[in-house]
Amino acid sequence: MNARILAIDPGKRRIGIAITSEAGLGAMPLFTLTRTNERADLKAILRFVRQHRIEQLVVGYPLNMDGTVGPQAEKAERFAESLREALRDAEPAIPVHLLDERLTTHEAHERLNEFERRVAGRNARVTRDEFIDQVAAAVLLESFLSREQVVLLPEE
Repeated sequence: MNARILAIDPGKRRIGIAITSEAGLGAMPLFTLTRTNERADLKAILRFVRQHRIEQLVVGYPLNMDGTVGPQAEKAERFAESLREALRDAEPAIPVHLLDERLTTHEAHERLNEFERRVAGRNARVTRDEFIDQVAAAVLLESFLSREQVVLLPEE
């Protein structure tokens, strides 16, 4: 079994969570956590880390479009540091990565738009607020996974 990775897209009101498949072949939206307070949020995330035997965490790092660190990125840094502290005694150690998440929410909206177009004739109801954060976390996780993969170029 490949290493399981959990992606976290922390927002002001909700935290989107995505996870790699057991085979490590892709990212799947897992759930959206409604924020209450940092202690309760961390406790909920740590429960999923244990339940799913997570080996790495990726936290969305919302840099400004020009690449500078703004207030939201600073909040993400503090949240990642809180996760590191909470995982300090984990065996084996669980790294917490910050990953630039610029445009992940835009990509998530595009994916949901496509999904809605596909199911429009089936009376399916998609509530964006329920899914957008976890889909954004899945996009973030896919970005992290593609960064980790080795790309072989064809021989000439």
